[in-house]
Amino acid sequence: MAQQGGWLPFDRFMALALYQPGLGYYANDRAKFGQMPQSGSDFVTAPELSPIFGQLLAVQLAEALARTGTDELWEFGAGTGALALQVLQALQALGVPVRRYTIVDLSGTLRARQQETLAEFAGLVHWADALPEQFSGVVLGNEVLDAMPVQLLQRTQGRWHERGVVADGAGFAWQDRLTELRPPLEIDGEHDYLTEIHLQGDAFVRTLGERLQRGAAFFIDYGFGESEYYHPQRHMGTLVCHHLHQVDSDPLDKVGLKDITAHVNFTGTAVAAQDIGFDVLGYTTQAHFLINCGLQQKLEQLTLAQRAPALKLMLEHEMGELFKVIGLVKGVEAWEARGFSQGDRTHRL
Repeated sequence: MAQQGGWLPFDRFMALALYQPGLGYYANDRAKFGQMPQSGSDFVTAPELSPIFGQLLAVQLAEALARTGTDELWEFGAGTGALALQVLQALQALGVPVRRYTIVDLSGTLRARQQETLAEFAGLVHWADALPEQFSGVVLGNEVLDAMPVQLLQRTQGRWHERGVVADGAGFAWQDRLTELRPPLEIDGEHDYLTEIHLQGDAFVRTLGERLQRGAAFFIDYGFGESEYYHPQRHMGTLVCHHLHQVDSDPLDKVGLKDITAHVNFTGTAVAAQDIGFDVLGYTTQAHFLINCGLQQKLEQLTLAQRAPALKLMLEHEMGELFKVIGLVKGVEAWEARGFSQGDRTHRL
């Protein structure tokens, strides 16, 4: 922090808090993923809730592999490896040939857990710290974009500031500095307003597009289109933290011990993708996507005990509405992808 003149822009602070080797949240060996706080976990993701999440996603991935003429899958931020396992088992059952499954993950501690989870596919799964300069295949990322560091912008008395972090005794405090940065939309009104911009997330999408020669990408995350994201009433932004299944809005507390995320601006994702040569296959809610991929038939095959957590994937007050899926394609002609056949919201981006 001293090297930055005592002030760190929040995106830099967030990157250190999450990814600093040995100290950052995703770089330490604490439990993170699980359904109950008693396990020491902080949050649960869809693959941990029910295996049908990966099974249904595999239906869309199988279609994408066939349409793009590729046989490789790339997953970003694979967590415990549960999603990879579900996808690979489902594709195997469908008879879909996959030559290689590469996990791109910055967390060495999670990599060990992934290797254990995916032992039955040891010859198929590989790990990488970054994308190659050129590749083809189908990319997936579940709750990846929300973990990309964001910059915080604060409008106070009509003037825009970038929010940063300074040392405060043994802890940290906020400090705002005047900036030329602005949200992508004009925020109506004169009230004070806090929000995020996603320059790193958009840069990630552009890098992906630069290097992907032929293939598709599917990202599942919580977020909104731009007009909803920057609505005048959303004056406190979307930044939240997760610790022991509790949600709070103070990333300066328990640094390195809790997750820090921001909702995704899917309009920004789509624009960055199109700028680099992607076509948008579709954009819809997680509920619609899973229903389109055969959720109803899957539910009928489950016991009552299995059905309850599976329903959380689609229920509006659980994950069904807030979580969205965006599909992108590059190097081949776009097609009417199954996951977006009903309820496509691309026109609302």
